[in-house]
Amino acid sequence: MRADYLVTGGAGFIGCALATELIGRPGEDGEVRIAAVDSLHPQVHPSRSRPDALPAPVALHVMDVCDAEAWNRVLENQRPANVVHLAAETGTGQSLDLPTRHTHVNVTGSAQMLEAFDRAGYRPEHILLASSRAVYGEGRWVDPQSGDVFTPGHRPIEQLERGEFNVFAPSGAAARPLPHNQAEMFGNPVSVYGATKLAQEQIIKLWCLARDVPLTILRFQNVYGAGQSPHNPYTGIVGLFHRMAAAGRPIEVYEDGMIGRDFIYIDDIARCIAAALDRCPKTLRVLDVGSGDATTILEIARAIAGLYGAPSPVISGAYRYGDIRWAVAAMAPVKSELGFEARVSLEEGNQLLSAWLRDLGELG
Repeated sequence: MRADYLVTGGAGFIGCALATELIGRPGEDGEVRIAAVDSLHPQVHPSRSRPDALPAPVALHVMDVCDAEAWNRVLENQRPANVVHLAAETGTGQSLDLPTRHTHVNVTGSAQMLEAFDRAGYRPEHILLASSRAVYGEGRWVDPQSGDVFTPGHRPIEQLERGEFNVFAPSGAAARPLPHNQAEMFGNPVSVYGATKLAQEQIIKLWCLARDVPLTILRFQNVYGAGQSPHNPYTGIVGLFHRMAAAGRPIEVYEDGMIGRDFIYIDDIARCIAAALDRCPKTLRVLDVGSGDATTILEIARAIAGLYGAPSPVISGAYRYGDIRWAVAAMAPVKSELGFEARVSLEEGNQLLSAWLRDLGELG
């Protein structure tokens, strides 16, 4: 059987949304056919059962992407035109404590997939890899005194311990961040997670170049929204903030509240992936994907607290090693290449997420 799409991590947050986006469109010989592989890890799927959000027509193979024999079994019956590689361990903080787990899934799992393709004598028509803004680390900043652009490394622990959270320029002044644009940046991760995603990119890129397989790499900013596991403490802060505020607790905000992030709603991410699948590149394409709007953590915490009439957020001064100070995507390239722009505002996205969590009974 020839599937149109094979989606790794296909029962996850983005995988379910993507399948919903793709279902119903025409396939090679009729309706689209989607196969998904997913380990149903208990951190994300406590019941280890097929999620209701995964459309019924999707063929789900429960397997570990690091299992070579499982890959052999899947490829006995599947020859998908497109491979969407979403499977990954994603927790920035957790990756420092569990580097073997993150390296195993993100790097070894990707290598096992590629070796399985070779064993099966199979070449996809297009591979799409979901990567992360974490590959950039702190990104590019401008020294306000000299105007020079520089790339900082880690913010030193001693600095963070003093409660000094800004990125400082060589002149000593607080620097100004620049948007993430892959054409002007290189990988400089400051977390184990970011390092594994950069390694994953490189391994898949080299294989695709050698095998003449077109590759799209989408580097996502902070994805949130309905469908994100409410049970996984490492899936992102937005859902956590909703649960804290709904319980009437003040939201704890790290550092000085001025951490900047680019939040993009899950439906927009699914649309962007579908648009990239519809426009296969000739060789390699790398794009940054977000809303293009920077929001501080204090701003989003205040907005979410206001939805529930919760107490004002509390700035704790705590920090998490491996977190970056600021990240926002430059959206002109993805708009030019794919015609993509985010549609769901942060206000609307928070309302949709709140309604979904209420329907699940997660907000009491």
